[in-house]
Amino acid sequence: MFKKKKWLKLSLLSLLAVILLAGCGGGKESDKAEEGGGKDKAKDVLAQVKEKDKIVFGVKNDTRLFGLKNPKTGDVEGFDIDIAKALAAEILGDENKVEFKEVTSKTRMALLNNGDIDAIVATMTITEDRKKEVDFTDVYFDAGQSLLVKKGSDIKGIDSLKGKKVLAVKGSTSSINIREKAPEAQVLEFENYSEAFAALKSGQGDALTTDDSILYGMADEDPSYELVGGTFTEEPYGIAVKKGNADFVGELNKALKSLKDSGKYDEIHDKWIKH
Repeated sequence: MFKKKKWLKLSLLSLLAVILLAGCGGGKESDKAEEGGGKDKAKDVLAQVKEKDKIVFGVKNDTRLFGLKNPKTGDVEGFDIDIAKALAAEILGDENKVEFKEVTSKTRMALLNNGDIDAIVATMTITEDRKKEVDFTDVYFDAGQSLLVKKGSDIKGIDSLKGKKVLAVKGSTSSINIREKAPEAQVLEFENYSEAFAALKSGQGDALTTDDSILYGMADEDPSYELVGGTFTEEPYGIAVKKGNADFVGELNKALKSLKDSGKYDEIHDKWIKH
């Protein structure tokens, strides 16, 4: 009996030793994996951009004049697109070293912070709240919020929205602003500008609100609609990058300055923005 107990005791001790050794070994491998993963994760976006020799920009596909998919060619075209290409030319030496991924006002922040895109060039207003989540470049376009209505509408500006239905896009500053500026209006939100404009044309609302630059594109598409009341906010657009990437922000700012100094920025602006 004594020998049996002693044998069982030794067996248990041996088993425990094996488990402990395996655990220690696994821990070391795990630590190495974590260290390796940490290094990859810590690699800044500018280093990744230069390593892959390409910049992945998040752009809108539904915003006339800024980022709109051409149904004939399948290409996205607009002011933001040309700015993105010009930035790639400045940073990587070739405007074709870009990849465009579709974003909306609702999805763009998540796609950036998940690493699906390197930067957002998508009519994105710089705000203090957004600065807590992402880093912005210098302003690359100045816009202001306005109203789009059917010609002949009795809506003449922000003061005539009492009891009216105003259409906006989810995740946009416009949706927040209109609730503050016209608290007695009913706000209906849509996923993107195409849906919102289609809703306006089908009579689901009395006015559509967003930045004047975007509304001009809609008015160009259908001249039976017009902007009214001027602008009632300031909407400075910036290029957004994942927080903590000061080097990338600096590189983008340097490129923007070069575009403005060379006249390339004005060339792109005048090509798309004629108002």
